[in-house]
Amino acid sequence: MSSSSGAIWFLILLAVLAANLPFFTERLLAVLPLPGALAPKNLALRLLELVLLYFLVGGVGLWLEQRAGRITSQGWEFYAVTAALFLTLAFPGFVWRYLRRHP
Repeated sequence: MSSSSGAIWFLILLAVLAANLPFFTERLLAVLPLPGALAPKNLALRLLELVLLYFLVGGVGLWLEQRAGRITSQGWEFYAVTAALFLTLAFPGFVWRYLRRHP
């Protein structure tokens, strides 16, 4: 397995974990406890966290691309597709949090 292939699989795994993280924890970015007024997290806060994690994963991807060589410029289409993919990856967490019956 080449190093670029490993980096791609790492980024995909990171994206899957980051996309589902807001739905599996009540902490902000899984680290910071929320003040009493915001706990438990509502959907708007989870979506805001999802946007922050999208940019964090994008930054890691940019860093990996820079480490591998030249960074290619991307148009708005690239960001629209990656945002849609990130939302699709978040679907299992959304189903677990909002559509599954909890005892």
